[in-house]
Amino acid sequence: MTARPRLFALVLLALALTACMPTRKDIRAAREDARALQETATTCGLPDHCAQPSALYDLSGAALEASRPGAPQHSVALLESGEDALLARINLIRAARFRLDVQSFIYAQDDAGFLVLGELLAAARRGVRVRVLLDQLYSVDDVEMVAALASTHANFELRLYNPTFGKAHTGPLEFAAGILCCFTRFNQRMHNKLLLADGAIGITGGRNYQDRYFDWDPGFNYRDRDILVAGPAAQQMQDSFHLFWRHPRSVPAAALRDVRRRLRGVERGRPLDRDTLLASARVPGRVEAMSRAASDAEALVRRILERARTVGEVEYVSDLPNKPLERNHPSERDLSGELLELFDGAQDRIVLQTPYLVFSKTAQRSLRALQQRKPPPRIIVSTNSLAATDAFPVYALSHKYKRRYLREFGLHIYEYKPFPESIPGDSLEVRAPTRNAQRRALGDRASESRRAFGSGARDLRGSARAGRVPLSREGVRMGMHAKSMVIDERIALVGTHNFDPRSDRLNTESAVIVHDAAFARELAADILADTAPGNAWVIAPRPRPAVLSGLNYSLGKVFEALPLFDIWPFRYATSWEMKPGCAPVPRDDPRFSECYVPVGDFPQVQMPLKSIYTRVLTAFGAGLAPIL
Repeated sequence: MTARPRLFALVLLALALTACMPTRKDIRAAREDARALQETATTCGLPDHCAQPSALYDLSGAALEASRPGAPQHSVALLESGEDALLARINLIRAARFRLDVQSFIYAQDDAGFLVLGELLAAARRGVRVRVLLDQLYSVDDVEMVAALASTHANFELRLYNPTFGKAHTGPLEFAAGILCCFTRFNQRMHNKLLLADGAIGITGGRNYQDRYFDWDPGFNYRDRDILVAGPAAQQMQDSFHLFWRHPRSVPAAALRDVRRRLRGVERGRPLDRDTLLASARVPGRVEAMSRAASDAEALVRRILERARTVGEVEYVSDLPNKPLERNHPSERDLSGELLELFDGAQDRIVLQTPYLVFSKTAQRSLRALQQRKPPPRIIVSTNSLAATDAFPVYALSHKYKRRYLREFGLHIYEYKPFPESIPGDSLEVRAPTRNAQRRALGDRASESRRAFGSGARDLRGSARAGRVPLSREGVRMGMHAKSMVIDERIALVGTHNFDPRSDRLNTESAVIVHDAAFARELAADILADTAPGNAWVIAPRPRPAVLSGLNYSLGKVFEALPLFDIWPFRYATSWEMKPGCAPVPRDDPRFSECYVPVGDFPQVQMPLKSIYTRVLTAFGAGLAPIL
């Protein structure tokens, strides 16, 4: 294809992407079609819509009552355990009286996803207004399921953000066409996560709705973190959600072309409710135990409320829904800008946790400037190892710049192990099925899903499998997914931003910033626990070769600067493990070489030619950093 026809084809694709978006007239007509199918009856006639009593929910009223103009008061709690994070969500959904707002990047059709969805539908039927906003590309794309949700009840509304070609389902060809014709528009994803009850108490952080975010996956789970916030900052959460909900890119599910075709040809079918969704649970006992615990006042105190703290100033900062396609006014806050201000204001220590150690050019300039100070602040980073990550290409890019990170930025890097000695929280102690039983259950569940919602049903359970590498041992591995930062043990941040170019430029992101020293120390302690020797490897310069060490360093630095053909095989840094009987020390301590032993660049990875694969991506993938 010559240049002119190729350009013409791309223009046609771009026009198609725009033309296929529903118009306001389409949206009005589609919502009327959906209303004709929706239930309207509610199960409760009481003013509070039969909300469950909840000490967790009551934190909001106490905080608002204690707040004064210029002197806000909040209750905040870190949700480190996946099961605790799920428990808090279910409890707040049941305690909501008037409105529930949910925002997520991923929503999977698995036990955790169906449990939360069932509770949201039950809340709608008792009279609570439920609004769910999901990113279209990585959420439920089973058209039958989306159509069922669009027509289930008058109190439940689902919208999808930035739908490709105006559809709920994006096929492989449409995915490729979206990249070719409209790269920025297609790649702008809503990475925000939020659950907000009555505009008074909310949960945000790194977790999506999928088993692996709540420690329920049989093969791979995320080490993640959320924060619960009750008090005046919940209004900032509400304002942000309203901006996204009302934005033209947030399209009612009923108006999407493939969903509307379903709705026009379907009469009222089997109701979509909590019991129907939970009937296909992979581990029913675990789901039942979680459901019971969410109404257990003692469990709530023991697992969540004991960690709640009373603090003063709290901010919820979110990107705008039009990022980055429209120029925003300079007065409008940008989360990446807020992060840089926090970085630049650090004096003594920054404790950072991120799954992907790839920095934007702006962030790199900030890190270099910090190192010019005398003395510079100590920067401790907790991130993924190759064995733990589910994003092999991204790790390869971070591997390329290890010398820069250590020498020029002064980072103290700890890479998370796939089988850490300790993880937060305790289990609900429901026995999981054997591996064979899990496989049978997954197969049975997939069949049931297809029977219930059509052949297009998709389960995101294996979506990260292609990004993980095989390991030298079996077991349920963990991968780092938390995104948090502590500045000088006085300011704490928990959010969705990965501190990477994609979060800066393409995704919309959000975070909670807590200005409280005691809370900041608590978060720092949780992050540093993940850097303990049993949980992480230390990244430090490899032992110097006996000869030509200076030449090796210089050549490695030259190749690192190349955007392509970075093929120098001898990397500056490697992974180190602490010896038995030693105490942890940082890499710049004189005793480090006495207490630590190098264990290779990619410990526990069992992959033929693993170094070559990583080198290929290191050599030729640097240009992909902004989108990976």
